[in-house]
Amino acid sequence: MSDQWVPSGTRQTSHGSSGAFELARAGAEAQTLAELAGLLRQLRRREARQQGETLLTYRQLAAKTGWSRGIIGEYFSGNILPPPERFDALIRLLGATPAEQGVLATARDRVEERRRHLTRDHPTTRRVGVRPRAGGPRTGTAFPPLPVPRQLPPALPGFVGRATHLARLDAGCAVSPVPGDDVAPVTVLTVSGTAGVGKTTLAVNWAHRVADRFPDGQLYVDLRGFDSTGTVVTAVEAVRGFLEALEVPPERIPTHLPAQVGLYRSLLAGRRMLVLLDNARDAEQVRPLLVGSASCLVLVTSRNRLAGLVATEGARPVGVDLLSTAEAWQLLARRLGANRLAAEPEAVDEIIERCARLPLALAVLAARAAENPAFPLATLAAELRASPRLLDSFDGGDTSTDVQAVFSWSYRGLTPSAARLFRLLGCHPGPDIGVAAAASLAGLPRADVPRLLAELAHAHLITEHAPGRYGAHDLLRAYAAEQVERLEPAESRRAAIRRGLDHYLHTAHAAALLLQPGRDPVTLATAAPGVLPEEITDLGQALAWFGVEYPVLLAAVAHATRAGFDGHAWQLAWTLVDFLQRRGRWPDLAVAQHNALTGAQRAGDRPGQANAHRDLARVQYRLGRVDEAARNYRQALAFFAELGDHTGQARTHRAFGAMLDGLGRHAESLEQSERALALYRAAGHVAGEASARNAVGWAHAQLGQYEPALGHCREALRLLRTTGDRHGEANTWDSLGFIHARLDEHRAAIRCFQRAIGLYRRVSDRFDEADTLSRLGESRQAVGDAAGAARSWRRAVGILDDLGHPAAERVRDLLARADRR
Repeated sequence: MSDQWVPSGTRQTSHGSSGAFELARAGAEAQTLAELAGLLRQLRRREARQQGETLLTYRQLAAKTGWSRGIIGEYFSGNILPPPERFDALIRLLGATPAEQGVLATARDRVEERRRHLTRDHPTTRRVGVRPRAGGPRTGTAFPPLPVPRQLPPALPGFVGRATHLARLDAGCAVSPVPGDDVAPVTVLTVSGTAGVGKTTLAVNWAHRVADRFPDGQLYVDLRGFDSTGTVVTAVEAVRGFLEALEVPPERIPTHLPAQVGLYRSLLAGRRMLVLLDNARDAEQVRPLLVGSASCLVLVTSRNRLAGLVATEGARPVGVDLLSTAEAWQLLARRLGANRLAAEPEAVDEIIERCARLPLALAVLAARAAENPAFPLATLAAELRASPRLLDSFDGGDTSTDVQAVFSWSYRGLTPSAARLFRLLGCHPGPDIGVAAAASLAGLPRADVPRLLAELAHAHLITEHAPGRYGAHDLLRAYAAEQVERLEPAESRRAAIRRGLDHYLHTAHAAALLLQPGRDPVTLATAAPGVLPEEITDLGQALAWFGVEYPVLLAAVAHATRAGFDGHAWQLAWTLVDFLQRRGRWPDLAVAQHNALTGAQRAGDRPGQANAHRDLARVQYRLGRVDEAARNYRQALAFFAELGDHTGQARTHRAFGAMLDGLGRHAESLEQSERALALYRAAGHVAGEASARNAVGWAHAQLGQYEPALGHCREALRLLRTTGDRHGEANTWDSLGFIHARLDEHRAAIRCFQRAIGLYRRVSDRFDEADTLSRLGESRQAVGDAAGAARSWRRAVGILDDLGHPAAERVRDLLARADRR
């Protein structure tokens, strides 16, 4: 394929008509992943030329998208085909025009379809036991193999000893069914021991050693069973994360946990995979994550013995105790050098004894000694001997260990600014923090914070587990909380908590309005001095930011409720509604809204209660609790009416009507939508009126009342053109197409559907695009364009299959009937 978009001299600008022609030709020629990657590289070069700058670096692209630099490099090198949503976001970021976006997206779909055919009956597909997805074709079509996740954290380079434990893990992994033998295969191994004893280090190191035994991949999750803030990872979160790692589209993930677990186990059935469940609290947290397939192995680490898994699940237990003295010497020698230890053997023996041979304590001590190579080890031993107790002893059950003095050494060695930042992390909800949030938490200029975080990471008081994301062991976070309680006045602690919550609230509020431009903003209090919210300027950045921060936002809602910041609690929950709905994370949203409602009720905050009742109702409907949803909608309406908030009432009527439409109660849906329309019009709310008019038109169409339906939808379209709501325009063009089709005006319907599809592609809504494509095919068939109908349905099936959506089967039936005719 040519290295240029067009031959020299054939166009004036990249947006010219001849450029579009040449791009269409280039896109039509693209048949391989390498050729598609070439187009991405050309876009990147063109964007640099137009901006008069050098190429956007992978680091810059990662900052703009939230993706890793490594995966971006794979996209540009042609090693990995970007998923549809990422591909669309990337080409927009690289300056593709709307016309070019359509051509490139079509080229991408064609390359993916070609790859599907090439992977049919491939030996790798047979080896991993890939089955057609639910709703897929019964015969005649093969699917590519499922992804091979590699989620294990890096193995610790300085890992030493543990030969006995490694041998026991090897033995457990080797047990398999033998013909005529009654011994069941081992599918679960547990690694248990006291906090800081090195369970995770052992498990991760061993998992890397045996990774080749599990060629279909390795899954990993930190369950945070003993997290100091109580933010334990639920089974819902863990299973959801695994399904996302297996690239199950959000639309295909069931709502309820039992169905999610069933899908997870079905995907792993017959595959050879290792699942590492780290830091489990108890057996109940783990049971939904067990695989149940003899070809897979689940490895669980916990401070508890997990006797229930041993008794009922046949788990093979491996207990981890303290290091031997020889192993402790090895650990220190790896980090400090054998010569330094040999010069002061008595001091080394005392250090090992005082650290109770606990790996975590030894590692933190070694970091301090390595930073101060001139310090005699005898001096460190004397400091340890004289240090007071700062943390409770570990609750290992049969061994009492004490590492608070070791923590205090690292802490006392910090610069005053770094020490203060570390203390204030005790006011943060977790589970991790970014640079911008850390700056607001401490009330510092953002440019000062990376240096302080690097200092904390160097002292082993925090870990940079992902670029720009920092977390800490739960005991270190407990130590930070102890230090802030001891050294900071109550007003200082409360000010830090507020700054942290303000940072997340103001940033999330701006991002939420980008996700849904027609949404009424919440009236926020002015951010506290020292807070610098992050700048989110477009939809792509908003989605990327929420994708990284939503676990922190969920924890922040609970943190705000516990700390008495009730306004922050309900407002933070409000910001999460649209993002969590798009991700299908209904249980998470339900927890957030319950916390929001609790806080708003406790504070007597009536606007907060009104919003929480409405958003909780939306979640309850999605979870199948229709009666509770209706009750909460009515409570929200009562609060909004009492407050005289017409747009709040209107939004609630609109949401209530959408629920009734989904239940097939179209007359009631029409009534709610008409109430919303009247309230929006009275308030002069143009965006709301446009949305409500489309809803009224749709409800009329569902009832067979096509003339009023047309009138409302046409007026909605007129209003939407003034608001810039492209998604709302797409929905309305789709409604108009539906109405014209019901009136047997199929040529008009085709034009409407085509307008809707173009807009859906611009806003990257692939499901609605497929839904409209299916209707476009029906109208094309009605005017005798059988070939056009088949093309539309095939495109719809391709998208729905990509999303794993069951609606693909209905469209596939349309294709089959057309073939029979």
